[in-house]
Amino acid sequence: MSHPEVGQRLASIKHVVLVLSGKGGVGKSSCTVQLALSLASQGRKVGVLDIDLCGPSIPRMLGLEGRQIHQATAGWVPVFADSDKQLACMSIGFLLPSKDTSVVWRGPKKNAMIKQFLADVYWGDLDYLLIDTPPGTSDEHLAAVEYLQEWNPDGAVIITTPQAVALADVKKEINFCTKVGLPLLGLIENMSGFVCPHCAECTNLFSTGGGEGLAKHMDIPFLGRAPIDPNLVMLLEQEDKTVVPNVNDPDAEKIVTGSIVETYQHCELSKIFAAITAKLEAGFEETK
Repeated sequence: MSHPEVGQRLASIKHVVLVLSGKGGVGKSSCTVQLALSLASQGRKVGVLDIDLCGPSIPRMLGLEGRQIHQATAGWVPVFADSDKQLACMSIGFLLPSKDTSVVWRGPKKNAMIKQFLADVYWGDLDYLLIDTPPGTSDEHLAAVEYLQEWNPDGAVIITTPQAVALADVKKEINFCTKVGLPLLGLIENMSGFVCPHCAECTNLFSTGGGEGLAKHMDIPFLGRAPIDPNLVMLLEQEDKTVVPNVNDPDAEKIVTGSIVETYQHCELSKIFAAITAKLEAGFEETK
């Protein structure tokens, strides 16, 4: 079934990437945000589409809660996270009357909302559109793949944590991608250790290496592993995104003039995700 209105929006977007995981709680949304921040800091124009309709967390993580989208003649205008308009976001969170409002919808209404996001949002020219999905392999995933498939999305980045219970669910997500013909761009092992804020030593809370082993077993590019960093957690949780947190010395917090794109560069994880996005982009270069 053709969806030409979706194709018109995608025509000005170079790369469309879905961020998937078969399990909740693995940090998929935080990885999506960090991929977006890393790409934007490198001068790429990035859009983040949050189709986790029941748990839209991207607006809070980007410091955009309470913002509203606007209707223009070209369609819905996304919310920008920086003054340079390098990073744009669209989420159902911008359409709800309150951040505490629950979305109690059946599948058909969810599918219609996803189609409207893909067909009506005016992103303009983008280098990347990252689509943050809910856990699982159900309605939202099928709807996104159906509407995008005719226009050949680049593929999916899979997020997992190292422990076996997460890897088992992530295997199902990988099999889902294979069944629907969605290319696998790579796998990120998130929460691979905990960075102590006092001594910077990394302790393996859940073990480590499970994601890399799964990537090798399933013949998927391994993009890298990211530990839990309390400074990142504080940055994404706090409302004022111009403050660089320091859990070791709260008095050492400093104000940074600029957007979250610039503030993120003060987190140690920014270096790790710079390497991850470099591998992702290298993969695109190889397929040209």
